[in-house]
Amino acid sequence: MDEGVTARRFEERLEVMACAGVPLDEQEVTERGAQGAERTLPALHPDRKEERCFVPYRPPPEGGSPAEVEEFLERARFIVEDLEWLLALPHDRFWCQVVFDESLQTCLDSYLRHAPRGLDLNPLPASPAAGAVQRAVHRAVFLTFLRMSTHKESKENFFTPAVFAEIIYNNFLFDIPKILDLCVLFGKGNGPLLQKMIENVFGQQPAYFSDLSETVPTVLQVFDSVLDRCGLQCEAASASQPMKLQSNQRASSMSMTQQELSDLVLYLCDSTTTVHAFLDMFPAACSSFHALGFLGRLTSFYESAVPDLEKAVTSRTFDDGRLQEDLWTRLSHSCRKMVETAHLLLHHTCLQPILDSQENIQMFADELLQHFSSFLPEKRFLVDYDEQFPIADDISLLQQALPLIDETRTSYLLQGVEGAWDNVGRQKPQSHLQNKPSSSSSSLLAANQGATGGVAPQEVLRGAEGGVDVPPTGSSSHGTVCPVSGPELESLLSCIKDLLPDLGEGFLLACLQEYDYNSELVINNILEDRLAPSLEQLDRSMPRPAKEELPAVLDKRSNVFDDDEFDVFRRDQVDMSRIWKGRRKGESTRETLNDKKHVAEQRARYQAYETVVDEVEVDPAAGYAPDDYEDEYDDTYDMNQVGANDLDGDSLLSRRPFTVPQVLRKATKAEEEEGEEDEEEDVFQNNVNRDQFVQDPAVLRERAEARRAALQQRRGFRPERPSNVVGQPKGQGQSSETVLDRRKKETNKSRTANHNRRTMADRKRNKGMIPS
Repeated sequence: MDEGVTARRFEERLEVMACAGVPLDEQEVTERGAQGAERTLPALHPDRKEERCFVPYRPPPEGGSPAEVEEFLERARFIVEDLEWLLALPHDRFWCQVVFDESLQTCLDSYLRHAPRGLDLNPLPASPAAGAVQRAVHRAVFLTFLRMSTHKESKENFFTPAVFAEIIYNNFLFDIPKILDLCVLFGKGNGPLLQKMIENVFGQQPAYFSDLSETVPTVLQVFDSVLDRCGLQCEAASASQPMKLQSNQRASSMSMTQQELSDLVLYLCDSTTTVHAFLDMFPAACSSFHALGFLGRLTSFYESAVPDLEKAVTSRTFDDGRLQEDLWTRLSHSCRKMVETAHLLLHHTCLQPILDSQENIQMFADELLQHFSSFLPEKRFLVDYDEQFPIADDISLLQQALPLIDETRTSYLLQGVEGAWDNVGRQKPQSHLQNKPSSSSSSLLAANQGATGGVAPQEVLRGAEGGVDVPPTGSSSHGTVCPVSGPELESLLSCIKDLLPDLGEGFLLACLQEYDYNSELVINNILEDRLAPSLEQLDRSMPRPAKEELPAVLDKRSNVFDDDEFDVFRRDQVDMSRIWKGRRKGESTRETLNDKKHVAEQRARYQAYETVVDEVEVDPAAGYAPDDYEDEYDDTYDMNQVGANDLDGDSLLSRRPFTVPQVLRKATKAEEEEGEEDEEEDVFQNNVNRDQFVQDPAVLRERAEARRAALQQRRGFRPERPSNVVGQPKGQGQSSETVLDRRKKETNKSRTANHNRRTMADRKRNKGMIPS
């Protein structure tokens, strides 16, 4: 630094010409140079920039020597000191340095490119000092970008919105690749701030939306590149470009080297994670991706590339087992992120307008059903999507919002989903088989948004800190059935207890149940003191409730062996001499039948009930003979009414209801008519028998036919219409009744007479009885 600059630093006197309320782009300052001359400059001018060199960032060494670690620490400390100095500058000085210092932008870009991601093998250096310095760099870089995205810091320090938009766009302070990297690095730990930052950048400068529309085809080229490297044909690419002559000699995922396969999986993991993080932080971008057909290309790519890559990772033999495990983790993470990206696109472009009760709800519902129908050919993608976000819940949401929705279409979709599970050969989780009624559409939406598990349990990115969190493995809507298993629940509790050891497990269980077993959301809401009102009333040191022991199954058992001598469940010792298999040794059927021991055992019991004796011995000394007859005894009881006061009559009446005799009954009208007819027939028969006269048979038939018709009329019988198969003479046309009668006769003629000769002949011929 020369003497002129040093003199200017100590001697210059800045006078702000603008008063409070004037934007920075319109302010001017007056400074005194080294020679004492004053000049007026705009507040944003290259001459006002401080000469400071910002060093580029380099990632921490992986298992490096102490010299390499020391070099990383020194470089990282320089970056932290420079960024903290930058953040401490006033508003005008800060923006002069940001706009006109190229080394600062190089430093920030290098960190976004080389900062470790969450799924890296060594996201943080092993040295505690290096880890602390890395976290300090991470924080300083985020605060710098946060201040760069703010056009108004206070009432005195602000920009004109149009000028601010031109500054950040023309000087490339923000662009789409930078924003994508910011979402990956800082999305998990600083979600709300990052979301406001991106919304402000896109809100102030709409030109970023056009840049985003040009970026989506580049993301689609990532899918085409992966398919091309795997030797899989891409329909969209083959339709737009001619096939090369060497296309049949392309390498496949099974023939490429381990390094190429590893690079391909890393490339796919980084791309899918970046796209999902960006759409999660900035939902307004879903419309741009959706308008360019990103969802259809994503599902077709998933169906083609994922099974091929999974086969390559699991079937090939790797030199290092740790590499194979890391590749499988990254591939599973990529699958889950692609499914969640598809759900974000459907939710923000179709479901959210329906929940907001916007116009043309029917159009959004039809579009959602159309997307679900397009998923049906993609069996693997459909199963993985339905496992994380059940399609039945979305259809139930549509049925609540639109009661007149086509039931045939929805049932067809649900049957297609069930068929996809059967086709893939996987069984649907029990939590999806149970019907979960929702009280409102918001609960269904919460269930859809809370589900983040599915393909496989893996690690989740948490920014450059490299922290690892265990995601929930199923969706929940605050039901009675826990969507996670016992070990997974214990893992979630231990993860939260490590960060918040003062909280009781009972309170943490209530928080997990409230937030759909999302540990990250629970930690964030506890730290920011934004818990639900129902959780604020709970004691934070509440212990875990004691687990109630279920009653034993044997206590509810009820059968013929309860509490007997052979009940082995309640008796430790059983007389085994009374138990044998098959016929008992030493016994025969005759001996068993001749054994009358049981008769002798029962004889004493029945002798107590014996009341009849053959002979009664009477002692002659009693004073009377056995054959004497005492008449006075009979006379004494002759006048007594024996049994008059017994209850036999009442008991008989109580057992047998009283019945009115048939003579005293009142006959109904129908019975009276039948009775009169019977009397007339009897009188007629008596007269016939008396006169001995043989009447005309025709008269008898008429009377019988009349009686039969009257009886059928009373019973509601409708006689058949007489058939007319003759019809009119040939050539004059036949009526429809005649045609029907002829058809009926032709059909039923084989039931009577001898009209089934042809049928019986065919039957005999089929059995070989008649030579053909």
